[in-house]
Amino acid sequence: MLVAFSTAFSQYFESGAEYCSYKKSNTPQLIDFLSPNSPKHSYDVLDYKLNLDIYNCFKSPYPKTFSGSNEIKFKVDSTLNNITLNAVNTSLAIDSVRLLGGALLTFTHTNNILTVNLDRTYVPGEIVRIKIYYRHIATSNDGAFYTYQGIVFTDCEPEGARKWFPCWDKPSDKATVDITVKVPSNVRLGSNGRLNDSTVIADTIYYHWISRDPVATYLVVLTGKVNYNMDIVYWHKISNPSDSIPIRFYFNTGESYQTAKNIILTMTTFYSELFGEHPFEKNGFTAIPPGAGFTWGGMENQTLTTLCSSCWTESIVSHEFAHQWFGDMVTCATWADIWINEGFASFIEAIWLERSGGYTAYKNKINSFASNYLSNNPGWAISDPSWAVNTPSTSVLFNYAITYCKGACVLHLLRYILGDTVFFNTIKSYALDTINFKYQSTTIGDFNVKVNQVTGSNYNWFFNAWIFQPNHPVYANTYNIANVGTNTWRVNFVAKQTQTNAGFFPMLLPIKISFSMGPDTLIKVMNNVNNQMYTFFFNRQPINVQFDPDNMIVLKTATLSVSTNEMSLEVPNDYRLYQNEPNPFNPVTIINFDLPVDEFVRLNVFDINGRLIKSLVNEYRQAGKYYVEFNADGLSSGLYFYRLETKNFADSKKMILVK
Repeated sequence: MLVAFSTAFSQYFESGAEYCSYKKSNTPQLIDFLSPNSPKHSYDVLDYKLNLDIYNCFKSPYPKTFSGSNEIKFKVDSTLNNITLNAVNTSLAIDSVRLLGGALLTFTHTNNILTVNLDRTYVPGEIVRIKIYYRHIATSNDGAFYTYQGIVFTDCEPEGARKWFPCWDKPSDKATVDITVKVPSNVRLGSNGRLNDSTVIADTIYYHWISRDPVATYLVVLTGKVNYNMDIVYWHKISNPSDSIPIRFYFNTGESYQTAKNIILTMTTFYSELFGEHPFEKNGFTAIPPGAGFTWGGMENQTLTTLCSSCWTESIVSHEFAHQWFGDMVTCATWADIWINEGFASFIEAIWLERSGGYTAYKNKINSFASNYLSNNPGWAISDPSWAVNTPSTSVLFNYAITYCKGACVLHLLRYILGDTVFFNTIKSYALDTINFKYQSTTIGDFNVKVNQVTGSNYNWFFNAWIFQPNHPVYANTYNIANVGTNTWRVNFVAKQTQTNAGFFPMLLPIKISFSMGPDTLIKVMNNVNNQMYTFFFNRQPINVQFDPDNMIVLKTATLSVSTNEMSLEVPNDYRLYQNEPNPFNPVTIINFDLPVDEFVRLNVFDINGRLIKSLVNEYRQAGKYYVEFNADGLSSGLYFYRLETKNFADSKKMILVK
């Protein structure tokens, strides 16, 4: 039944992204997360050196308990005489802590926090090493460390590493790892980085894995199984074909991993060409057998991805393997930055399809993501800054419609705006930036800055609207066509957004105009304000207008109608600043103005003493009719003024806020 269940789900899910989301969003909340008042992080972990004895975990009755030690090397960032670590009380018992090679240290272990009192006060820049002796005491699978009939594996996202080793369990603090594990000699076991050595003594084998590259704690992994099957292929580096990287496949008897094996070398080359050469010493995949507790999808542990049983499909592998660049090499700094991981991996899943199926295959996948989002949108933004402090539930953090589908579509929109050459140059420059990003953690804002630097333009407007704002634009556009004489036709087009559950979404709009004779014309115009009008003149007769004919702006709904009032679409003949409506108001009102020519416009709000309250418009605008929303939330009742200024016009009006 379990095999049938897994197979049914592999057929039901349309993408690796959906598989990944279903698995992660259904992971139980691991612990009560730290509150905003928790002690600030005052040190930087450089290395975790784990020595674990999990020998008995592979023997009947397959206990969950084991003993181990964790040697932590950290750099002091602010003056301190103690450090705090995450260590879940119900999972870990701390036996002792000492300075490496030195004295025992006192500690407390309450409320899932291990506080270690150091032997003296340390100052910034000092390096400290401590060693913690502990036991894993959970008697059932605790949502991070699992045992089942001869298999042991870990699964930690978002914050489960603290259940099997004491650590500073936040993605912003990446560290190298050195892991030695004692297991029975018939066990194959994989972990992060390279296999430094394996030593067999009688019925015991000691695996020693070392990652030279920093790892976020949630990506630290152990997966071992009695009589695991293993195959290895070697990917030869583009930069040095005589050097190769092993890619390991750990699989269960009776399941086929050939699909993954057949594509992995080509996929590694393809991703390396797009995003920079494969960044790690090795890579690999492990399949967890049915019944062990890893039912759906995959988990992109650094250099050793975990897959569910028989989940060697192309879509899952393309998604999870993309994480080795975006998620593992470059890691989200906080859980508010999860788009850095899942949005990128989902988008790259579509890019992989484009490699063999062309742009149509890519766009079909993006359209599928968009359709799922539009049908299942729960109404929150891709990123909520509060998540950086208070980790949300896994059902929110890994929501398929938002984090995966909308996340991928936002990257598609950026590709559309920048064009392929600039877009892919930007992504590659981001991934290869060894000063700021490669092997480090990063925020969405950091990526925003990188986009601006590479392109030489300011795309803050894009990130502010499409990532940090919920929902999507609802267009109710209008147009008309007029014969203005002397063999000249005019097309007026008004871009209008009507959504009430979000603010305005700036976007590059594609408008297609068909003619009675000759080829169609596709025009792209920047829509940076609502009710923006565009006027086009032609010396041949237009007969039809289409908005976004190729559905490039996939995150939207839209209607387009012919205006019955041509004058409503005319460019104004003169300047005019209208009285705000409503007036009095509380707290939102609309300010309308007419602009007869293209020019720089300022629209500011002042209080009764002439102090600037808010700048509503401060930019170059095309001729047209405009309305601007003013939200006075946070202001006191009273009289206010708004003033419109251009090179050739200035006018002021008053408005009354009544609360």
